Amino acid sequence: MAASTDPLEICVKASVTAPNKPGDCPFCQRVLLTMEEKHLPYDMKLVDLSNKPEWFLKVSPEGKVPVIKLEEKWLPDSDVITQLLEEKFPDPPLVTPPEKASVGSKIFSTFIGFLKSKDPGDGTEQALLNELSSFDNYIKENGPFINGEKVSAADLSLAPKLYHLEIALGHYKKWSVPDSLQYVKSYMKNIFSKDSFIKTQALPEDVIAGWRPKVLG
Repeated sequence: MAASTDPLEICVKASVTAPNKPGDCPFCQRVLLTMEEKHLPYDMKLVDLSNKPEWFLKVSPEGKVPVIKLEEKWLPDSDVITQLLEEKFPDPPLVTPPEKASVGSKIFSTFIGFLKSKDPGDGTEQALLNELSSFDNYIKENGPFINGEKVSAADLSLAPKLYHLEIALGHYKKWSVPDSLQYVKSYMKNIFSKDSFIKTQALPEDVIAGWRPKVLG
């Protein structure tokens, strides 16, 4: 293993709306957030996914991001990457206890269902509201973060997805999280205002552009 002062090389999706900015991939942001929260230096390589360069396809034959270089090997999959970063760089710890690790995990799929929905009566909005309500109750009892006082891995996975939810539903459905879900709203505000989040977030225009095919499809 190289000294931890050597920056870790990571390939992430490039912005389609601005130069030298990361794009709208919540899984890439999850890994970037993990490295920021662990204070690990990294070298971010921005990849144009609509025109994948040859060097990138050598390190990621399936053409997927994120991929990170650890111990001379390129590894895909944000689940695998964040777990390996935790094992190799345990300080500060970001482990979410297993019984809390799936809190909020159905929000993203119900958000996509509602975003793609063409029929207001099909129950997709209610399905999303049910997931957000249960998350609201959980944070009310256990917050301000999923594992209590400190941010952990589960937050770093969920937060980029909530950011996508806020921007995409705001733009395409003129919808926002109801004020009655005050704990969800304060959770989003807390995490979106962290330096690590601001530094790694996608531009709103990229999020809107990224979801357009799903909405129009």
